[in-house]
Amino acid sequence: MFSKVLVVCIGNICRSPMAAALLRERGPQGLQVCSAGLAACVGRDMDPLARVVLDEFAVPAPLHEACQVTHDMLRWAQVILLMEQQQVQNVVQMAPEVRGKAF
Repeated sequence: MFSKVLVVCIGNICRSPMAAALLRERGPQGLQVCSAGLAACVGRDMDPLARVVLDEFAVPAPLHEACQVTHDMLRWAQVILLMEQQQVQNVVQMAPEVRGKAF
């Protein structure tokens, strides 16, 4: 089993913070979850519409500040979840050693 998940999208203001919030809320106890972006809107909060969707499903939307994915984050994660196949390829180009844990 794994305990550290990194969720990655492009801007880190919609998809990855929403997925991270869902994993925190509905994943196993003790699961550590972070999110980041490949071309992050660094410093921005989660998109307001993304918060509305989470609210509709009773998923707490914590404070969020978009951040750029780093090699340290990629190494930290036991599993890396991406939103598109091209993003998997981008991450593997950045850090070939994560090939087996990026999906």
